[in-house]
Amino acid sequence: MQLPLTFVVPLILLTDFTASLVLGGLHFDKVAWPEIRRLLPAGLIGVAAGTLLLVSLPKTPMLIGLGTFVILFALRNLVFAGRPPRPIAAWWAWPAGLTGGTVGALFGTGGPPYVIYLSHRLADKGQLRATFSGLFFIEGLARIGSFTLSGLLLDLRLFWAYLAAMPVALAALWLGSHVHARLSNDQMMRAISLILLGSGVSLYIKALA
Repeated sequence: MQLPLTFVVPLILLTDFTASLVLGGLHFDKVAWPEIRRLLPAGLIGVAAGTLLLVSLPKTPMLIGLGTFVILFALRNLVFAGRPPRPIAAWWAWPAGLTGGTVGALFGTGGPPYVIYLSHRLADKGQLRATFSGLFFIEGLARIGSFTLSGLLLDLRLFWAYLAAMPVALAALWLGSHVHARLSNDQMMRAISLILLGSGVSLYIKALA
């Protein structure tokens, strides 16, 4: 059975929010708050826009476009693996936040624009991970509020699905935390590139489906 995006996206939101709460709570002192303050204004605008468009926008072109961008960026990172990411200017937070917030609300996959921006702003893998989790926690609160107002969370089946998915999500979170502790910064960047590559491929699969 193929589930609609209006069911899948809120489910992804609830599981991601829980994971961000766990990670952000454990590493709250490592969050780079200046970067979050740069990303949040555009991200919140994107969340509002993405929620409004969730049930009406033709989704295939955006999925293909975003998937292409994410795959090309991930391949570039893998080709130049071993070199530290080139720092980028702080103003890139606006396109990253706007894209991440909009696409996150539309498809539940807003992470790649945030990862791309933060990986070029933060060199320490622990700070990068904590900041990413903290950002998802704060933005998740905004998305929960936006989805509640739009009626997307008012479905009892959604909460049963969430309860069924959380044991698997928490087990994956525990495994990822143990793997993360054993990775160098270079290995962490390679892992991020592979995750981005997988995210891009999944966007293509969603578009074709």
